[in-house]
Amino acid sequence: MGKNSRTVGVDRLLRMTALVFCCFSSAPVRSLLSRQPHRLGQLASQPSVCFQLGRNIGNRRAIERQFRLVAPKAAMSLGSGTLLQDTLASALASGVALAMLRFWEEMAKRGVFEQKMNRKLVHISVGLVFLLFWPLFSSSNLAPFLAALAPGVNIIRMLLLGLGIWKNEAMVKSMSRQGDYRELLKGPLYYACTITLATTIFWRTSPIAISAICNLCAGDGFADIVGRRYGKQKLPYNSSKSFAGTIAMAASGFLASILCMHFLASFGYIVESWSLVLAFFLVSVASAIVESLPISSQLDDNLTVPLTSYFVGAVVF
Repeated sequence: MGKNSRTVGVDRLLRMTALVFCCFSSAPVRSLLSRQPHRLGQLASQPSVCFQLGRNIGNRRAIERQFRLVAPKAAMSLGSGTLLQDTLASALASGVALAMLRFWEEMAKRGVFEQKMNRKLVHISVGLVFLLFWPLFSSSNLAPFLAALAPGVNIIRMLLLGLGIWKNEAMVKSMSRQGDYRELLKGPLYYACTITLATTIFWRTSPIAISAICNLCAGDGFADIVGRRYGKQKLPYNSSKSFAGTIAMAASGFLASILCMHFLASFGYIVESWSLVLAFFLVSVASAIVESLPISSQLDDNLTVPLTSYFVGAVVF
């Protein structure tokens, strides 16, 4: 290691030592680091902070005085940075979600897919793609609420369309079974509410959020697609459901949960384990069983599936 490398290493060590030394005497920074400990490293990268602290490394009073002057400014800079990050991430996620809805509207207009198939493709894609944007947000307390703006806007959209206040035949056709705008007050509204609640309450560190979204989107979506095509053998307790559809729901919901777990684990939000895999499997099987019951058709499976994921997930995770 050369002289320059040693100098840089010593300089970094002095910076971190100064920060640790004076954090215990600075109320603003103690408060900041008690909420978000990773900010210590970010503060250490602030030239204005580290330069002054490094100069006075041997003088405790000078360090404390200088730190009290610069810490609020550094904290404000970091706070505004995370707010900007979360705002941009929210705008991007909302923009992509809107673009996807517009895309499926065009598919419905042109009749590329049969209406029920188009509806299920919307059902599968929108929620899962939204989940992929979660790592773009910061670790601030405000982040999950800004992230939830994308599905939250959809709640308002479903209410306006379902109540007949806003007219959009293409959107109604892409999301409803029979083309009736009042249908949007049931399944599509429950869908948007589920993703919004999973984001704000559980967020990206919770396997419950993953299982709820994956079983709702992938599980319920593929259950209908596979069931209509290959579901000749019906369930003995529900003639409108098939063995093929129920098995497809459990398998696709489970597989999507595992993939999302691996995706979020690569960013450090989830710790992968075989016990977690087993728990995802149990939640997916339970959701598939509840979806196959006659009561699920009466209450709407967009409501019963996520509720099952929440309740069973609270037990097994």
